[in-house]
Amino acid sequence: MWIFSVEGFYSVACATKPDGSIDRQTVMIRARRKQHLQNLKVRFPALSDAEIVTLRNRDYLYRIIVVKAVWVAVLTELAQEQEWSNFKGEVGKRHRKVGAAYVAALHEIWGIMYRLQKA
Repeated sequence: MWIFSVEGFYSVACATKPDGSIDRQTVMIRARRKQHLQNLKVRFPALSDAEIVTLRNRDYLYRIIVVKAVWVAVLTELAQEQEWSNFKGEVGKRHRKVGAAYVAALHEIWGIMYRLQKA
């Protein structure tokens, strides 16, 4: 699952157990920017103790691993906080927190998805 939020961009997938099987009760919240995970940790106390792990040989350099129920609670709060009518504009107001490159990427992604709609 990809999440584009006012706190940053995340790719979320189930974690794996030591034997390599999927752990359906634990998720990896992965990010391209460490700051995006730091934003989540500051905003949501339930994540404050989660360690940001850096894995140089992975497609997402940064990740935290949490119990799925904690992530569901975070997603619920994110959804309940939604009080704007233009997502890109709202993120633009927070560009110092999430980075100007993230704001620009959102506009590019919007264009890509618009072209999909037209196809």
